[in-house]
Amino acid sequence: MRSFLRTLLDDKSAVTAIEYGLIAGLIAVVIIAIITTVGTDLANLFNAVSGGLQDATTNAN
Repeated sequence: MRSFLRTLLDDKSAVTAIEYGLIAGLIAVVIIAIITTVGTDLANLFNAVSGGLQDATTNAN
C-alpha cells in the first residue's frame, strides 16, 4: 500500500494532465465570453439594419 501511494505521489504526468485541463478550461471560458459579446453586438447590428429597412419601406409608400 505504501509503495502504491509513493508511486502515486511521485507521478508527475497526472500533474501535467491537470495543468493542461485547467488551461483548456480557461481557453474555453475566454472563447465563450468572446462569442457572447460578439453575438450580442451582431444581433444589435442586425436589429438596427432591420429597423432601418422597415422605416425605409414604410416611408417609400
